[in-house]
Amino acid sequence: MYALNFSKDICLACETLDCLLRCQYIDIDIKSAKVEKKKIITGQDSYVLKQCTTCYACEEYCPNRNHPFFQIVELQEKKGYSPAPRPITNQQIKMYAPKGDIDPGYRLTDPCISLCLFPDMKEKVKGALFHDTSNFLGRDFFCNLVYLHFARMSLIKERLPQVVKNIDDNLKKNGLNELVCFHDECFAGFTFWAEAYGLEVPFTPIHLYDFILERLEGLKSKIRSLDKTVAYQRPCSNRLIPETRGLVDEVFQLIGVKRADRKYDHENALCCGSIMVMQGRDDLAEEVQEKNIQDMVDSGAEYCLFNCPMCYYTLGEKVEKRGIIPVTMPDLCRLALGQ
Repeated sequence: MYALNFSKDICLACETLDCLLRCQYIDIDIKSAKVEKKKIITGQDSYVLKQCTTCYACEEYCPNRNHPFFQIVELQEKKGYSPAPRPITNQQIKMYAPKGDIDPGYRLTDPCISLCLFPDMKEKVKGALFHDTSNFLGRDFFCNLVYLHFARMSLIKERLPQVVKNIDDNLKKNGLNELVCFHDECFAGFTFWAEAYGLEVPFTPIHLYDFILERLEGLKSKIRSLDKTVAYQRPCSNRLIPETRGLVDEVFQLIGVKRADRKYDHENALCCGSIMVMQGRDDLAEEVQEKNIQDMVDSGAEYCLFNCPMCYYTLGEKVEKRGIIPVTMPDLCRLALGQ
């Protein structure tokens, strides 16, 4: 099993305690934060394990990249805490288990895009922006990082190495070595998680927005400025790869989009609330969603940009009812290209 690369000494010496004090869902003071953080570091029980909404944000808040959220998930599993009811967790585990059929069934060409486990996202990778690309999806290519929300780090350790091998085998079979990741979670799994646990990834993961930027540069003459204000629903998994945050603004600049000036954006972004519902914390989910959507409305947003399919499924209809159009980045780019 892969072991988390972190330092107890760094955590114990930390003066900021940002991982707990900046949490938007746990109300904790500095005195309590010191006590509870020490419990987590030393493997003891802590009320943080029960109250954690698994939003990944503390991974970003940590000034030392010492993996406070991964520590919490490891300890939740060790202590037997299940953020979501066990029947739901077990259903998810069985539903998305590998099938053992790792041949996409057709030739892969460069650039190749992984759609992870979301067949309806195939409609998003069409048009001039995705001309001559190939793609694949399925359980055997599913990154499994979603199980961070279910306190099942052991399952990720078990499945992700095989997923990496499945992808690499299929890429190399077709003479490829690069993979465009449609979902932040896949990119984070093959980069951030892999680094944290010492998993070697032999292919080169490329973030979807990096790919889009390169393609847009080649299509500049066809771009028509959209002149729209767009709110960005930042996914939990983007917390693991904060170095990609600026890509949204770079794409927006190219297609003539203004990023909505919001309270709940960037490091202060709010979760979509789907995992809170799974946890049976409906009141918290409704409160967070209302704050989030009202913030979009107040900012004058005309569109809401989603990258995580689960965020899209959870909030898409809700923002639409408030007069905001839910879109993905490929949708916006197609509009800018007149498609």
